[in-house]
Amino acid sequence: MASWMANGAVYLTRKSIFYLKFIGLFSDKLILMQSFRRKKVKKKKIIIPLLILGLLGYGVYWAFFDMSRLPKGDLISEVSSPDGTYTLKTYVSNGGATTDFAVRGELTFNKENKKPKNIYWNYHEEKANIKWIDKNTVVINGHELSVPNETFDFRR
Repeated sequence: MASWMANGAVYLTRKSIFYLKFIGLFSDKLILMQSFRRKKVKKKKIIIPLLILGLLGYGVYWAFFDMSRLPKGDLISEVSSPDGTYTLKTYVSNGGATTDFAVRGELTFNKENKKPKNIYWNYHEEKANIKWIDKNTVVINGHELSVPNETFDFRR
């Protein structure tokens, strides 16, 4: 009689099931248990690779595209919004011999107790021209942003 074991469960081949049914030692409950165990193993084979792929994808995003991990840089300007709700500080970041200068814009909340938020990151720039259009709209080097929700990142 052909059968095999995995994870402590006995899996029967079609031929062995036929013989057991023939002699009356095999029931339909055993068939249901066997198919349930196989489905459980198939689910694990699908879920584990998807979980690994998801973690890998998040790791790539965190390492290369997360704006909270930008370099600090040197302060080049600081401009407040017309109503004083926000202050936009811009920094120039020198990447060294291998990369060009980049400008990072950090939005500070003056009237709320929130941590500063990076809203601007552009490559091949050394200066920041900042102009507030109204209390919630700012233009940084030609890129118009609605603060505090919009961001500009040259990598996206």
